[in-house]
Parts: sequence; C-alpha cells; structure tokens
Amino acid sequence: MAVPMLAGTFAMNAYHLTNAYFVSRLGTESLAAISFTFPVVMFFMVVARGLGTGAMTLIAHALGRQDRAGAAALTSHALLFSLAFSGVVSAVGLFTIGPVFTALGARGGVLAQTSAYMKVWYLGSVVMVVQMMTADIIIATGKTKAVSALMVGGTLVNVVFDYGLIFGNLGLPKWGIVGAAVATLLSQGATLCGALYLLRRRMNLIGAIDLRPASVLASWGKILSFGAPGALGMVLTPVASAVITGLVSGYGTAAVAAIGVAGRIEMFAFMIPMTVGMSLIPFVAQNHGAGQRDRILRARRGAMAFAVLYGLFIGALFILFAGPMAGVFSGDPAVVEVLRTYIYLTCAGYGMLEVHRYAGFCLTGTHHPFQASLLNILRILGLLLPLSLIGNQLFQIHGLFLGRLATDLLAGGIGIYWSGRILARSGLPSASPAPSAP
Repeated sequence: MAVPMLAGTFAMNAYHLTNAYFVSRLGTESLAAISFTFPVVMFFMVVARGLGTGAMTLIAHALGRQDRAGAAALTSHALLFSLAFSGVVSAVGLFTIGPVFTALGARGGVLAQTSAYMKVWYLGSVVMVVQMMTADIIIATGKTKAVSALMVGGTLVNVVFDYGLIFGNLGLPKWGIVGAAVATLLSQGATLCGALYLLRRRMNLIGAIDLRPASVLASWGKILSFGAPGALGMVLTPVASAVITGLVSGYGTAAVAAIGVAGRIEMFAFMIPMTVGMSLIPFVAQNHGAGQRDRILRARRGAMAFAVLYGLFIGALFILFAGPMAGVFSGDPAVVEVLRTYIYLTCAGYGMLEVHRYAGFCLTGTHHPFQASLLNILRILGLLLPLSLIGNQLFQIHGLFLGRLATDLLAGGIGIYWSGRILARSGLPSASPAPSAP
C-alpha cells in the first residue's frame, strides 16, 4: 500500500517546497509572511486530518468486515461533515486574521502580506478540507495508487499556477504572495473533482444520501468519537509550532523565515516514512475488522524498525547537504545560518519522531483513539513545550532546537512502550484458522 504512495507523497512535499521556493524569490519579508501562516494553516489542517482519520478508520473497519453499505453511508455523511466544518473554519478565520498574526509576532509589511494570503486561504478552505476528506476515504479502501495520482496531478497544477500568478507569467496576472494562495486553491479544487469522480464512479461509495437527521447525526457521532480525540492530540502540534514561532520571532525576521523553510524541508525528509504512516491506519483498521491480530503486530514491529533505520539515513544525508539545501531557499546569509544550525541540531531525532507517530496510528486503527491522543498530548505538553522553553532560556535559539531533539528521542521511546503495552492488554481477536480442504 505504501509503495504506490511514494509518487503522491513526493508530490505533496514538492507542493509545499515549491510554494516556499517561489515565494522566497519575492524577498525575505514574503518568505517570513508565508512562514507565519504555517502554524495557523497547520492548525486547521490537522483538525481536518484528525476528523478525516476518524472517517478513514471507520470506513476501513466496515470494509474489513464486508459491510460496503455501511461504508458508503459513512462516506456520504463524512463529506457533509467536512462541508460543515470548513464553513465554520472560513467564518472564524476571516474575523481573526489581525489579532492572531499580530500575537504571533507579524508586523508591518510582513503582517500585510500574511493577511492578504490568509484571506484567500480562508475563503478557499471549504475546497481544501473536503478534498482532504475525500483523499482519506480513498486511502481507507486501500486504493493508494488513485490517491497518489491525484496528488501528483494537483502538484503539477499548483506549480503552473504558482509560476504564473506569483510573477505574472503565462499571461496570468501578477499577484505576488496572493497568487500563491490562489494557486493552492485551484490545485486543491482540481484534485477534489478527481477524487469525487473516483468515489462516485469507480468505488461506488457515493450514492443516494440518507439525509434523515437521526442517520446523519449517528454517523457524525461515530466519526467524532474516533476523530475528535485524534484531532485534539494533533491540534497541539500547530499550537506548539505557533508558540515556538513566537519565540523564534524574537531573534528576527531571518530566523522566522529559516524556521518556515525548515518545516517544509522536514516534510520532504519524512516523505517515505509518511507513505508508510498513511497506509498504516487503514491496514490496521481493516485487519482489526477482519480479526487478523498477528498481521497488526507484525506491521507495527516492521514499521517502527523501518522508521528508525530511515531516520538515521536521512539524518546523515541532511547533515552532509545542509549548506546547499539552505542556499536553495534563500541568499540571505542570516537565513542560511539559522537553517543550517536547525538541521544540524534536530535531524538525529527524525527516526524516533516517526516511531512516535506510528505508535499512535496503530492505536487508532485498533479502536484506541483516546490513547493515541494522550500519546500526542504527552509529546507536546509534557516534552516539546517545556523543553523548548527551558532550552530557549538557557541557550537561546540553539536551546530551542536542542529541546526539539530531546523531545523526539524521548517521545519515540515512550511510543514504543505505550503502544506495545496497550495492544498486549487489548485482547485483539485472532482470526480463526481457515478450514482445511476436503
């Protein structure tokens, strides 16, 4: 399931890196502006992802127990839920742009560019959130090739419109940083159209929608019971990112710009393990529905071992090429220096960060979403924020980065122990042996 997703995950990371690269050509202020948007965009996206994970888990579980009608009902109701959620996001976001980004430390021209970008982003959030939900539903079916194709197509659309709308090329208007937001909206819209076609025509998961309030609310309750704990845990990541961005802003605009680029480079670093993680929840959920205990436990062990080995490899690679990578995104020596320091001090924890995530995915797939949420809450509130604040007080910006490294190493170890203990005590059913042939 993971291998076909490689192209799509590469495209998704190229999508974010392309935005950062093109915007960086507008100058350090524009790069800082797009960096300020990152924690806020991430906040809403991880909430949507948490809810999508709830729908994905339930649909995969239904498919595992051969209940296709139940999966189809959940699909339609999940899409309605994403429409309602994104409408709230758009309304709240538009009225809070000024106070939120001022609190994060944006000022002057940086604040003006940040506000212009986010107005378009919020207006297009309905398209983006519904598109994420459709992708999660397709992943639940195990059709990862389809999701990968949609990601690649959306990224190509985004690159074309970024190039055209940011700089005024290809006969398109020159809109600067606003053009980057519009390009994102257009690419997500194209991907959504393709996903809806697949769900309706190829997978038969969208049909006549049961709009009876009792039926819709029952499905929403199930989705929330799985999605809300995950969203609660996941939402702390952008909250922590916002706090850390605020701390970094005290070291100047160049430092904020560097941290924004670092986040996008890390997404690229996690590209391959991300494909494993995206496949792990539906794999575990389908096997849980089918009573295949042994396959779940083998998948957990194998995925975590892979994460550690890959983390060591990519960390060593990033140390070797930190300088050239930093130079690609900025010619400002101050930005380059902060970015190189960040990579040197944090990359050793990449593998254990993925181990922590995989532990949560295994717990969610086996109907322990609250435990998965607690695991993530512990990482953010118990480790990342305290260690970052202490590091900042003791060693300034270097201490912030060391706090992140210590968090990843400790959280990975806790994830291994926690998930193993809960799964061992959960009494997962084992599949009955197949009857022998007569």
